[in-house]
Order: sequence, then C-alpha cells, then structure tokens
Amino acid sequence: MAKTSMMNKEQTRRGLVAKGKYPKVRLRNRCIICGRPRGYHRDFGLCRIHLRQYAHRGLLPGVTKASW
Repeated sequence: MAKTSMMNKEQTRRGLVAKGKYPKVRLRNRCIICGRPRGYHRDFGLCRIHLRQYAHRGLLPGVTKASW
C-alpha cells in the first residue's frame, strides 16, 4: 500500500498541472483504492491486485473470467 502522503502529493501535483505550473509528464498513475503506482490498468483506474478482486466479485461491468 502506498503512503497517504504520496497520494496527497500526487493530488497536489494534479492540481498544479491544471494550472500549468507542473509538467504533466511527471505525473504517476495510481490505483484509486490503495495508491499503488505499478501494475495500473487505465481502463479501470485500478492496480492489478484490486482489478482481480473486483472482477472475481463481479463488480466490474463487462469483465468475465476466461476459461477454455
């Protein structure tokens, strides 16, 4: 889990980007739930761990478990 301070810094930076005072390239995508920066899926805004948990619970529309 990411520290809450890192999540707060990222939100502050996003606000500065909107004003044009921080480079957009330096932003890091983070999971909405835990703030994890790695294994991020853009379509859902979740890290791989939470994506899997939510998919198994059926909370993500259009996501099904693959079986062959």
